Amino acid sequence: MNGSKPVIGLTMYLEQVRTGIWDIPAAYLPADYFEGVALAGGIPVLLPPQPVDAVGRVLDSLDGLVITGGYDLDPAAYGQQPHPTTDAPRTNRDAWEFALLRAALDRGLPVLGICRGAQVFNVAFGGTLHQHLPEVLGHNGHRAGNGVFSRLPVRTVAGTRVAALIGDTAEVPCYHHQAIDKVGDGLVVGAWDVDGVVEAVELPGDAFAVAVQWHPEKTLDDLRLFSALIDAAR
Repeated sequence: MNGSKPVIGLTMYLEQVRTGIWDIPAAYLPADYFEGVALAGGIPVLLPPQPVDAVGRVLDSLDGLVITGGYDLDPAAYGQQPHPTTDAPRTNRDAWEFALLRAALDRGLPVLGICRGAQVFNVAFGGTLHQHLPEVLGHNGHRAGNGVFSRLPVRTVAGTRVAALIGDTAEVPCYHHQAIDKVGDGLVVGAWDVDGVVEAVELPGDAFAVAVQWHPEKTLDDLRLFSALIDAAR
């Protein structure tokens, strides 16, 4: 790329949004996601959910991809019925992100998954999810509610890319009531929390394919994950 800034695509929500007098379907993404990409030296480009036949053309213009956070995946994608607390399915976003992820990995594009993005990674490789962690763990420590992010300690797995990037341990911002259960085929766990919840997965090998259950965009004084994506995209 001769030193030019890499172009990084970020997936988006598609929801009913109220703004002023308008109450309309709209695609959006919290600004801290694309601020993280820009601060790390990339050019962020937003990718709203759309028909999957656009994936190839979209990826032609990208050097890397971020699968962002958001509402729960449709449990049908991993062979389960929905739990009462599971969000109503956003099947258009699910299909778009699965298609983007698979095609990006086929091309060898660097990919970073964040929160929901880690779950997309896992399900794409045949894994499953805990649909409601409080029922598994007996507490709400991973999602305090009311938009308040919990800060939780995680321990990385020696020899993984995540460990090389953030060290043996880190305190990370979390906001999730679902998490990885059965790990997808071929994925390696990169970090666990103190409750034994999977907090990061990655694909082994030279390609950058890392996904974290936490929200690195909420701590932009620490750009190590975003910078690693940008470095790989260069």
